[in-house]
Parts: sequence; C-alpha cells; structure tokens
Amino acid sequence: MPPRIPLPVQWASSRPITSFPRSLQSRIATRSIKSIAQSIHRARPGGRLSRFNHSPHLPILKASPTAALARKQQANTLPLRPGAICIKKGMTGLYDPDTGVRTPCTVLQLDRVQVVAHRTKQRHGYWAVQLGAGEKVSSNVSRPLLGHFAASKVAPKRFVYEFRVRDERGLLPLGSVVTPAHFKEGQFVDAQSKSHGKGFAGGMKKHGWSGQPASHGQSLMHRGMGSSGGSQGSGSRVIPGKEMAGRMGNENRTIQNLRVLKIDEATSVVVVAGAVAGPKGCAVRIWDAKKKAWPDMPMASAGVVMSEAVMGKQASAQAVAA
Repeated sequence: MPPRIPLPVQWASSRPITSFPRSLQSRIATRSIKSIAQSIHRARPGGRLSRFNHSPHLPILKASPTAALARKQQANTLPLRPGAICIKKGMTGLYDPDTGVRTPCTVLQLDRVQVVAHRTKQRHGYWAVQLGAGEKVSSNVSRPLLGHFAASKVAPKRFVYEFRVRDERGLLPLGSVVTPAHFKEGQFVDAQSKSHGKGFAGGMKKHGWSGQPASHGQSLMHRGMGSSGGSQGSGSRVIPGKEMAGRMGNENRTIQNLRVLKIDEATSVVVVAGAVAGPKGCAVRIWDAKKKAWPDMPMASAGVVMSEAVMGKQASAQAVAA
C-alpha cells in the first residue's frame, strides 16, 4: 500500500486559529475538527445531532393557502376602494403649454356606471363590489339577470365586472353612480381590457419566429413550425406549452401605472397617459394603481352619486332611528 501524501502547509493553515471563537481556540490543539463541529451544531432534545438550525429567533415557514392569503393581505395589494368601468373612445395627444411636449393618451368614457351587488367575506369569502355600465335592452336579458338587477333597482347593464377591495369599508351603496370625480388628476391607475383579436395566426406572426431556411433542400415549408416534439427523447409526446399556430389576441391585458392627465365631468371622460389594450368601444376597467401610493381621497368621494332609491332608503333609516 503506497504511503499517504501529506497535505501542503498552506492547506492546513488556510484558516487562522484566531478566526474561531475564543472559547474554542484553547481546545483546537486537543480536539479534532469533527468533535469541534459536533459541539458547534445544536442538538435536538433527544440528544441526536440535527442538520437543521432550531434557533427560536428564526421565522416559522408557512406553506398553506391560508398563510399565503394572510401574507397577501399584509402586503396591502388590494385597493381600498373599487374602480370604474370605462369605454375606450380612442387615442389622442395633449400638449404641455409650458414645454410644448406632446403626450399620447387614451380617452376613456364612463357610461352610467352603477353599483349592482356586493361580495362579502362572510358569504362569498372575499370583499368585492360588482359594477355595471352601459345599457342593454331588457328583452335580451335572461330572467335570472333581470331579477339580479331588479334586486338593487338598477337598469340592465351591458358590462358587469367585479372589483376586489380590502375590507367592508370599500363597499359602495347599492345603486350609487360612479362618476369621473371618483379619480383625480395626477394619480396613477391600472387599466385592464381585452386585446385586439387577430383571429387564427401562424407561428411567425404569433410568436415572432424567424422562419426556416430558404434553401438547402427546404421545400415549401419556409413559414412552418417544423417538428412539434421529439420521439422517445421527449417521451413521444408534445410538451405542454409548445408554441404553435392558433388564435391570437383577445386576451386580458393589464397596463399598470398610467397617470390620469385630465378629468371632464361634463362629458364623463377620463384621459390617461399612454396606450390601453383593446379596440375602440371595448370595456376597460380602471382602479387605483397597486404599485403606487393610494390617492388621498375618501372611500365615498364626490365621484359617487347616490341614486334616488339609495337616498330614499337612507332617509327612511334615519327616520326610524329618530
């Protein structure tokens, strides 16, 4: 058996003795490295050494849906109040009178936006406000929906969407109307809408492929996708998520942090900077930006107008209380 080759001197002295705690410096010469490592690790109550750190100062890891929801609520990602449903009217530009800089913007119009229903945590598991916008002929509405609108004394709406809120303070009265004064100039909003529908599109248009070679035996497959998956190398199947030709667009897209440039109460218009996904006439949902500071506005701001039914209920409640 060949003799063992001794380690170089620089390897043995790569870590100076002074780098260890003082309580261990005096015992390094008499105890082995293994025994020192065992004394450093914390032992479990049973006496067996553990490879985990059981310090009481470490945070407890939570991996349950309830814990994830608690972390989300602590992060304050849900808005304090609901947003509004708008109709995209097109794009234009606003000029700064001082600098002359032109800012492209999108014109959004609020069309009779009213509160249709509430979603409470006790009954539905979350807090939300259901808003409706536009107008729809009652003959084209099903009976269940007619009863749903009649419960809050609201005419049938063309668009109906829910807006999540943090707690019950963000629930607006049923039947109240949301106007552009619900927002203020200079604040930031998030806008969500469906993008333009392009129909069935090939892979080069849909995913930006560069195409196959134009020579060297290539025959009438210049814009084709080629192989969709290997044989036994990838399990003789097409891997989920493979980019292929198919329908393009008509998907929800959210544009964040759009600044409100102008509010016009007379025409019920909100002008935001930048572009918003979707064609003209599509429904756009806007709410206070989640990644910006919440605007300094009350929950029921001047942009929420009480309808006659709501005012009548409040008056009757006050009379009963008196």
